[in-house]
Amino acid sequence: MSIDRRVLIADDDRQVRVGVVDLLRDLDMDFIHAETGVEALLILRRSVIDLALLDMHMPGHTGLEVLSIIRRESPDLPCIFFSGDATEAIRQQALQEGAMAVLAKPFVPAVLRREVRRALHIAGSEGF
Repeated sequence: MSIDRRVLIADDDRQVRVGVVDLLRDLDMDFIHAETGVEALLILRRSVIDLALLDMHMPGHTGLEVLSIIRRESPDLPCIFFSGDATEAIRQQALQEGAMAVLAKPFVPAVLRREVRRALHIAGSEGF
């Protein structure tokens, strides 16, 4: 039986979005891509999304701004936040806004997979 989940990947870097899909491809998910914070919010408002992966730096709205809006509009939606400059201040702010996890780019593949599995309550056999 296939478990279909829809994951939004919001990052202005196409290579990051494609890389995330490659890392998570075997987890039976549909992936929706957004290049900007504005596009991410439009998708979230028009689609059923099970998990949002949000980059910090995007045109239109930052990941923190998108996360804040998500918390007001869809408080139960799990969100994982990531950034190439994940300072302690950014990390703390994202966690205060309700991010389940804050990851530094480049990702450690096992950490990304673990956090996605945790967010979506997917059991795994990968030893984490």
